[in-house]
Amino acid sequence: MIETRFTREFNVRHPIVQGGMQWVGRAELVAPVADAGALGFLTALTQPTPEALVKEIARCRELTDQEFGVNLTILPAISPPPYAEYRAAIIESGIRTVETAGFSPAEHMPAFKAAGIKVIHKCTSVRHAVKAESLGVDAVSIDGFECAGHPGEDDVPGLVLIAAAARRVSVPIVASGGIADARGLIAALALGADAVNMGTRFLCTVEAPVHENVKRKIVEANERDTTLIFRTLHNTARVATNTVSREVVEILRAGGEFDDVRDLVAGVRGREVYETGDMERGLWTVGQSQALIDDIPTVAELVARIVAEAEDLITTRLSPLVSAEGR
Repeated sequence: MIETRFTREFNVRHPIVQGGMQWVGRAELVAPVADAGALGFLTALTQPTPEALVKEIARCRELTDQEFGVNLTILPAISPPPYAEYRAAIIESGIRTVETAGFSPAEHMPAFKAAGIKVIHKCTSVRHAVKAESLGVDAVSIDGFECAGHPGEDDVPGLVLIAAAARRVSVPIVASGGIADARGLIAALALGADAVNMGTRFLCTVEAPVHENVKRKIVEANERDTTLIFRTLHNTARVATNTVSREVVEILRAGGEFDDVRDLVAGVRGREVYETGDMERGLWTVGQSQALIDDIPTVAELVARIVAEAEDLITTRLSPLVSAEGR
């Protein structure tokens, strides 16, 4: 058993997190993650309404008696979701851990803290982590450049970013981006993190509620099979390489604006990839860690394997490297 500040403060057996993933963070994935001793997050905005989120939380509780949380991602939108209502649904459902991402969680912190909820905020830079700590978050999740989704605009990989953040913040750190196995867990702990977050790795499990074609594509892919879009719009996102992502890059590189790619990047098209298995239908999010994935295990098998291999790495590979004279 690997025990850290994170496992103690967030009441989980293992320092492993399944963060929020749009269209993927549903009860059928989160419940087995919780049963396996890791911390899983339902994704609030996957649910079409706050009332639907309440029902999804209840459904997850029917599937597990272990701790799980809810992700609330705050992003700019022409017609913003009713964030206050989603927040109220989380609080009224008795959730005890929330993962916030995107914009600053400042607006939501007073209500969450008044309800006794622990908040983990996802950051892509040290300065944002420092700011989040000053707002009173209980942990920060540090997304390195390798991550799926939005890696920020600084292009700093996890090897540097996690260690740099550990020098500046005192709350527990969850390392995210490029992590898919025991080696990533041990490396993150060595860099100063207290847990790891995995998205792509959990996406490629038996229970993940996506089409089998998506999972097979991840197994077949390597570290070069992702594309960075929206670079010219200063809203970089890492997605799978396909005809749609290549077309988006070409249009924007030629001077196009967001309106020129709006239909291509519509979220409903990405959801249809997950639902239908048509890998060219739209954009879908995946990280460079897919290069480290070569199977589709159950969640229980995955978590148990990572923990067992991490313990073995510590005792059989790393410990012998310290000479008797140095002990």
